[in-house]
Amino acid sequence: MKTSTFGMGGVHPEENKLTADVASVVAPIPRRAVFPLQQHIGVPARAVVGRGDKVKVGTLIAEAGGFVSAPIYSSVSGVVSKIEDVVDATGYRRPAIIVDTDGDEWDESIDRSDALETLDDHPELSAGTVVERIKNAGITGMGGAGFPTFIKLMPPPGSKAECVIINAAECEPYITSDYRLMMEHADEIVVGVELLMKAVGVDKAFIGIEENKPKAIELFEEKTKGNGRIVVVSLKGKYPQGGEKQLVDAVIGRQVPRPPAIPVSVGAIVQNVGTAFAVYQAVMKNMPLIMRYTTVTGKDVVNPQNFVVRIGTPAIDLIDFCGGLPQGDNKVLAGGPMMGKALYSTDVPVTKGTNCITILTDDARRKEAQPCIRCAKCVSACPMGLEPYLLSRLSELKRWENAENNYITSCIECGSCQFTCPSHRPLLDYIRYGKQSVMAVIKSRGKK
Repeated sequence: MKTSTFGMGGVHPEENKLTADVASVVAPIPRRAVFPLQQHIGVPARAVVGRGDKVKVGTLIAEAGGFVSAPIYSSVSGVVSKIEDVVDATGYRRPAIIVDTDGDEWDESIDRSDALETLDDHPELSAGTVVERIKNAGITGMGGAGFPTFIKLMPPPGSKAECVIINAAECEPYITSDYRLMMEHADEIVVGVELLMKAVGVDKAFIGIEENKPKAIELFEEKTKGNGRIVVVSLKGKYPQGGEKQLVDAVIGRQVPRPPAIPVSVGAIVQNVGTAFAVYQAVMKNMPLIMRYTTVTGKDVVNPQNFVVRIGTPAIDLIDFCGGLPQGDNKVLAGGPMMGKALYSTDVPVTKGTNCITILTDDARRKEAQPCIRCAKCVSACPMGLEPYLLSRLSELKRWENAENNYITSCIECGSCQFTCPSHRPLLDYIRYGKQSVMAVIKSRGKK
């Protein structure tokens, strides 16, 4: 099969898919579950429960706080012990609902059977019904960004969806949670893709899978055989192949313009493969987003695993299940080594966007930064055609106007620049800081 890829930049980090052939296991139910109210891009959810309230698995505990927001459901049964600020994956203290677990009682409306439900079984489903169920289930992007899914299914005025693209690339080194999900729930994912197509009114979908997952490519070709509406696309093993704009380029050969343009600006609705599975569960099984696939891995981890884990489970519970933290200096990341962020504490809970916990040992310490040698490797590696060395320096100097004029908001924070820098410059750190600052300036400008 011919492989496709994006046309600009990219790098080839060492592949460490240590858990690719490790079947997923159901993680133990946590003794205490922690639900941050900010698990998505947009306005935090608002708690609708209070201390002492009893909840079941599937009970609504926080409603959407605005249009760009998403509700949160309890993944455990028990009693709300408190609502207080806790440290989340960003290192900041934010409000969270804490539930002390007692048993495993589920909401009766959730269908927990393994019976496959198809669109042919449900002719009553309209596009509006599908979108509404996705919205009510609290589904957000499962690839890490956490954008409320229902909003992506409602293209802005002037934009028209022509196809759905499923991101099954999983180009980050180490992470295998999406791969295991694909191998274990292919039928449900295909139905989820069909539901997404119905929601946006298109008759074409593409499932993009990196060539280093030949078994997944073969499986999905088999599952979609005879279905002319869904095409499996083999993608070249190159990072960041799973970047939204890079995926659109690779799959349909269209380039998404600079912000505020988004994929639907060129006709594409992009969704993560985990999101497609969550859509199936929400629409066909009435199951809100309460569990997700998560990898816990690292070269020195005793027993790296893929988990089906209840949202709200502390990271340390999963780490302990894998044999605990290795001896030596460890850096624990939420995500993979390219885009993941170091955790301030291993008590941080798994949230809707937690696809991996990566533990780097001994080599976790950064090498001392040296002066820039003007080699331009970061420029060649940037998949967005930016000048990372310049954006980093402008951010360091807090020259926000210049940073904006040099398109810092186009940065997808993939880390390719920092990965390829021979001087070990903290390019991405400064660019992230600068991008956030510039976006704040733009937002304040719009309020005047």
